[in-house]
Amino acid sequence: MSSVHPFYTYFWIMLSCLCSVSAELVNQKFPDNFMFGAVTSAYQCEGGWNEGGRGESMWDHSLQENPDYIQDKTNGSIASDSYHKWREDVRLLKGLNAQFYRFSISWSRVLPSGYRGSKVNEEGVQYYNNLINELLAANVKPFVTIYHWDLPQVLNERGGWLNSSIVDDFVYYSKTLFELFGDRVKHWITVNEIFQICQTSYAYGVFAPFMKLPYYGGYQCTHNVLLAHGKTYKLYERQFKPKQKGEISLTVQSFWCEPETDSQEDKEASERFLEFNIGWFLHPIYKGNYPPSVIDKINELNQRSENAESMIPFFTSDEIDIIKGTMDFFGLNHYTTMTCTTDENSTVLPYFHSDAGVRVNIMEGKDSVVDIMRDVPWGLRKVLVWIKKTYNNPTVIITENGWPSSGIDLEDTDRVNYHKGYLAEVLKAIYLDGCNVVGYTAWSLIDLFEWSSGYKLHFGLVYVDFNSKNRTRIPRRSYYEYKNIVTSRQISTNNSL
Repeated sequence: MSSVHPFYTYFWIMLSCLCSVSAELVNQKFPDNFMFGAVTSAYQCEGGWNEGGRGESMWDHSLQENPDYIQDKTNGSIASDSYHKWREDVRLLKGLNAQFYRFSISWSRVLPSGYRGSKVNEEGVQYYNNLINELLAANVKPFVTIYHWDLPQVLNERGGWLNSSIVDDFVYYSKTLFELFGDRVKHWITVNEIFQICQTSYAYGVFAPFMKLPYYGGYQCTHNVLLAHGKTYKLYERQFKPKQKGEISLTVQSFWCEPETDSQEDKEASERFLEFNIGWFLHPIYKGNYPPSVIDKINELNQRSENAESMIPFFTSDEIDIIKGTMDFFGLNHYTTMTCTTDENSTVLPYFHSDAGVRVNIMEGKDSVVDIMRDVPWGLRKVLVWIKKTYNNPTVIITENGWPSSGIDLEDTDRVNYHKGYLAEVLKAIYLDGCNVVGYTAWSLIDLFEWSSGYKLHFGLVYVDFNSKNRTRIPRRSYYEYKNIVTSRQISTNNSL
């Protein structure tokens, strides 16, 4: 009998070990420091748009003036009515055994006039005090997003995030929240998804204020948002953190973009996609400036600029000092994976992907009611590994992850499988790749007003009947399955579908 080469013996031993580890991970418990939570945002769930002294937001103004911006011509004036049903929402969180609840505060509810130095609305403050205190009484940590896209209309009329004066307005607003709630809130997100705030709102014109300013709008907005974040972080670190001992960060949203082929060009396209999708916003924080690919694109756009007003600014050395090092953890929102290939003339999802020289395509996988969204759980693991390698393995909290459906769908098998599949990839990232992931947040706790889709899409673990005046809430199967995971701290094979 011929002898077996030692290499093949080693290969089969290693393969056997890897398969064994992967199988065991199905029942592997999440680490003791791992937190589970759920998330909503103010405009999407609160309603009460003109109650309790709240001012008008740019979403209120835009949608009441032109309902056609939204697919079903609705708005968030009532939404899930959490302004009145917050106690029920807290009971749902307690029943879920959630360790934290990520929600946002409406700038217009706390500071109706918006700008720095303006008067605080005491009724709005009381609403959030009640919510925070009820959460703590239920043993649920409040995890607060300072800004989730609902800018006061008075600031929007001054140019919104394109006007550099908003930086100090935002810092004043944030300081107000730290003073009012920081004794009880220990996790803060300054801004949710800079890409959506800037590109979707000021370049694509899909979200309020529905402005289409290709190239200039998205870059100028990003510049101001990063400065607002950096100044807010430094303020908290200097004036509040020594006593309040909280953590502060921001969130980015990113797909994984799998190279369409094994070619070097497509691998480079994948990297450029991530540099524009994540690095554009986080390289300045972790590395002190934009990625080289973004810098090259800004230089190119500035050379084509017709006047000084449309020039895209770079950060000064003083501004870099303000921004660099301003994240206590990495907040990642992730929903799906796509494929990408090099295409310098791409017009798909214009401005952003064409700037990166990338064409993105829909990935194969379980399809959903959203055209571009597929169930591709391994993409989350790849994003986490990329973050580890690029930013020296920061502490990561997955701040949004969820699956859309339509209709009531109380037996939401696809959503159950989605959350289990993605959580399984988180376990692999932790135990096999050494990624420092410490939390997971299901988008969303309840059904919400889903921006340009209105009420056509549902992401909630809990169904909300938007045709009911009472906004009746009914837990879906995913609510109970997620509760099992949260309680047992593992993805049990006994509950697999």
